[in-house]
Amino acid sequence: MPSIAKTMANNLSQEKSLYLRQHANNPVNWWPWCSEAFERAQEEGKPILLSIGYSACHWCHVMERECFEDDYIAGLMNKYFVCIKVDREERPDIDQIYMEAVQMVTQQSGWPLNVFCLPDGRPFFGGTYFPPEDKGQGIVPWPQLLMRIATHYDKKREELEENADNILKNLQIEPNLDKGPKTIDDKTLFINAAQFICTLHDDDWGGFGQAPKFPPVSILEFLLSIRASRACEYEHPELAQRIDSVVNTTLTTMAHGGIFDQLGGGFMRYSVDRYWLIPHFEKMLYDNALLLGVYTKAWLRYKDPLFKAIVEETVSFLEREMLQEDGLFASSIDADTENTEGSYYIWPPEEVKAVLGEEEGDLFCYHYNITQEGNFEEGSSNPAWATRSFEDREKLKPLRDKLLKARTQRTTPACDTKKLLSWNSLLIESLAEAGFAFERKDWLERACRAADCIEKKMQEAPLRYHTVLYENEALYSANLDGYAFYAKACLSLASKGDYLKPGLGKLYLERASSIAKTLLSHFGDSSGCGFFFTADDREALIVRKKAFWDNATPSGNSVLVHVFGDLYQLTGEALYLETLQQLKGFFAPQLPQTPQGISFALSGLVYDAVGCAVLRLKNKDDFVVAQKHLSSRPYRKVFLSLSKTETPQLCIGKQCISDTEDIQKLLSFL
Repeated sequence: MPSIAKTMANNLSQEKSLYLRQHANNPVNWWPWCSEAFERAQEEGKPILLSIGYSACHWCHVMERECFEDDYIAGLMNKYFVCIKVDREERPDIDQIYMEAVQMVTQQSGWPLNVFCLPDGRPFFGGTYFPPEDKGQGIVPWPQLLMRIATHYDKKREELEENADNILKNLQIEPNLDKGPKTIDDKTLFINAAQFICTLHDDDWGGFGQAPKFPPVSILEFLLSIRASRACEYEHPELAQRIDSVVNTTLTTMAHGGIFDQLGGGFMRYSVDRYWLIPHFEKMLYDNALLLGVYTKAWLRYKDPLFKAIVEETVSFLEREMLQEDGLFASSIDADTENTEGSYYIWPPEEVKAVLGEEEGDLFCYHYNITQEGNFEEGSSNPAWATRSFEDREKLKPLRDKLLKARTQRTTPACDTKKLLSWNSLLIESLAEAGFAFERKDWLERACRAADCIEKKMQEAPLRYHTVLYENEALYSANLDGYAFYAKACLSLASKGDYLKPGLGKLYLERASSIAKTLLSHFGDSSGCGFFFTADDREALIVRKKAFWDNATPSGNSVLVHVFGDLYQLTGEALYLETLQQLKGFFAPQLPQTPQGISFALSGLVYDAVGCAVLRLKNKDDFVVAQKHLSSRPYRKVFLSLSKTETPQLCIGKQCISDTEDIQKLLSFL
């Protein structure tokens, strides 16, 4: 087919985003998200085609190659639409709105996200990946869809206006708070929620539901929190046993599977199959941050050496491949290398043997499920630990190291080096908790350094932060997740800071309190419960949304249950208690209906009910004793501080114990 001539230059070449620059040479006349793009749509009377993705996304690359690099298809896009490209990691506020809109229309979501909008930005239709031609998958080819939309817009625009109005009305609806309990004071509700969630578990392969499978971090956090409660331990021993099975099955099968990089450490984003065997190969900072935390807590309870190894190998991967010079961490590593997904990670048997030799190669292939038939494509396999012995796994470490060294000679997948406030905050918290649990002060120091870099380079005003840092340039006002995750990270550092240096705990507690005040001032809802995703003094989008449901990361409102619960118990400020009660007002009605969707909030409410402990110690030697004791027992929230009190003191809620000099005796009350 003849190409349709371009009418203007692509506008992405000067953007900071790697994802946007990847599209800078497309024949599509892309605009970044900006007022000029909307003005042009209004002037020319064209609908907007909004395309959202991220640099590590395999299917984003596929659609770019098949459609956006095709002159004819690009010509259709240029002729009939004003085309806008958005990096969802830069602008999660935009992504959140249009993702929900597409879910309403198609009951599906994902990236690339392609949304058709009126010139003012109101969406009327959308979807995810579209092929360039009919591939027999039941998906409308992209050129055909473009022409259908363009024709409908020209001849029946009023119908699209009606669609857009209905979608916008639905976007503005908040969950119904009139159904279900008004409070969550009955521990039976938590027990019932845990029992129900466990019924959803895949007892053979771990995780919840069938393929595709995502790491269920928020659910595991809740199950571990309820497992640590006295109600579960003593009143519901059968549930305790069931939780042990669910958590261990899921974490063990993930650690054995191909979703974990068996050579280099770290987790891929999700598995396309039930068995955690074949992932989409992008590595995201948030997955590794969250899994680092949950494997640490699982190790504290079960002392499985595999869980410790996963933590250590994940940290090694993060430090080797994602750590940046300023102390923060990159956002992601691409799924594709040279336009082929997973090619950096997969092995045919002959390549393994070429590196290790015949005998050791056969041994490695046996243990890591690498066969002539292959479990991936064209006789290649994604390594997965196929046997059960941890001792054998340890013995094969020299072979893994040799293959990892050989793998580094391949063309490496691209790393998106932008640094995100929200995802770095998740890692700061997990590094702090793992550093304390495993007596690795270097991890805890790295967490402090990253937090201090946020203060130095990501503030846009006192106690106001940017979303993303490029080199030394920070951009875009942070959203709820950025503030909430950072506040929780600071609380984690506050709980462990004095273990490193006297006074650090107080510094980070004050920082968390200040961030909470910003949240209350700029994100709170004076007429309802919960917090908006965007601040009240920043760019207004078509709707101002609240996010309550946990997805790949916990929702900001779920995280704030932890933040305000801890701050109240640590400071006694009534405002924090009032805010926590308001959050309960939302989550209570959802608890009997969809506990799996609010599981991270539930873990915060369980920890609040159990009570966070404050342990005031007299000298630095006491910290060594406390660390040994706390790392020998299941996780609970404990804030350590160096105090000038005459005797050590332990406070849990409003009850304080200070009648003994014996640290071990004091710790036994935990």
